[in-house]
Amino acid sequence: MSRLEQQINTVQQQLKTLRSQARKARGHAQRRLTRLERRTRVTLERALRQAEPTVRRAMVEATAIARGLRAGVKAGVTAYRASGRKR
Repeated sequence: MSRLEQQINTVQQQLKTLRSQARKARGHAQRRLTRLERRTRVTLERALRQAEPTVRRAMVEATAIARGLRAGVKAGVTAYRASGRKR
């Protein structure tokens, strides 16, 4: 076997090894990605579940404050109009 054929065989063996290593690395990366996606989804769902009641309470409070503010403005306008303001 000539030197060139020997080099070709060596390169083919190296390629074979590299292919198997790449396949294995791809599998590990896929598993890591799946695990990371699942952890992210669980963390997000947990955070939403925890934050939702607080946000709902805040919305109720903001609605009540806005209602009171509108009533105060309306009463102030009525009082201003009722006063004998000079034109």
